[in-house]
Amino acid sequence: MLRPAIEISRGFDTNPVRVRNGSGSAFTVVAPELQLRSQWTRHEFGANLRGSYTDYDSASQINRPLFDGKTFTRFDLSRDTSINSESRLYLATDNPGSPNLRADLARLPIYYSYGSTVGLTQRFNRLEIALSGSMDSTRYEDSTLTDGTTASNRDRNYDQYGGKLRASYEVMPGVKPFAEIGADTRRHEQPIDNNGFARDSRALTPRVGSTFELARRLTGEVSVGYQTRSYRDPALADLRGVVADASLVWTVSGLTTATLTATSRAEESTLPGVSGALRRDVGVQIDHAFRRWLIGTLKFGYGQDDYVGLGRNDTRASLGAALLYKVNREVGVKGEYRYEWLASNVPGVDYDANIFLLGLKFQR
Repeated sequence: MLRPAIEISRGFDTNPVRVRNGSGSAFTVVAPELQLRSQWTRHEFGANLRGSYTDYDSASQINRPLFDGKTFTRFDLSRDTSINSESRLYLATDNPGSPNLRADLARLPIYYSYGSTVGLTQRFNRLEIALSGSMDSTRYEDSTLTDGTTASNRDRNYDQYGGKLRASYEVMPGVKPFAEIGADTRRHEQPIDNNGFARDSRALTPRVGSTFELARRLTGEVSVGYQTRSYRDPALADLRGVVADASLVWTVSGLTTATLTATSRAEESTLPGVSGALRRDVGVQIDHAFRRWLIGTLKFGYGQDDYVGLGRNDTRASLGAALLYKVNREVGVKGEYRYEWLASNVPGVDYDANIFLLGLKFQR
């Protein structure tokens, strides 16, 4: 089953470069996507592919592509044993306003990350044991500078190898609490970065949580844990903190759904003496169908960035609303407004921005 779609939007951003008192710019976004699902009686294959390109009229230096693609496969060896695999590719740029960006960039450098995970799941009545291993690579293109020269980002390239072991138990139909332990190792292409730091690291992340599938009213997964990342260079402090992840959908009624998402990740840094940034994000989205052809959406997002070794803590938030008018089953007109802001304990980096969008969406 194939479900292609494309959205073409025109909008205005009052602060696209995400700096204090930044200038505004009109922009265009083209965003295609494709969902694929097998309909086999046994085994499963699927893919979620989405991308976009944002082009700014007055800030071409931050024009940026985005691609997020995943394929997943499940092979059922027996009723209680299955092999699961996932392949992924992510392409993007650093966010405007990131402290990792040089001040003399002519445009944002592109980076891409690709990898795979393979795992085995074994069920023993209500008890389920899952073991998986993963490998990912992240690569950055060279930076183009305002004077026409280029600067290498090779010291930012790294490979990550990881593994997870999870045990879950079905306490009631549709509810499976679990305990999980995950570990990973990051190895950089350049052992010593351009500032003289050895950034190879190891991480250990125990977590507990639960999956839900309650009469199709509440589905998804929520977990919380604690991550400790230790660096090869003794001058880099350990990155430690609570991490939480969630992907939960609540079907309130036939007209209303609420979605909760949460992500936590440890990002690399290029700053001297800075180990990295522990980024945490949580989002809530409510969709309501006023009519079959008129759907309203409210979104709220909140995030925190803790830069270990820099003493910088950023708080990010966003609030938005959208309205989709379906001309027919394949064509829709969409309007959206978002307000984004960042508050930091570092002077001079606070900003806010208003984003207005109007577009057409084609889907099948």
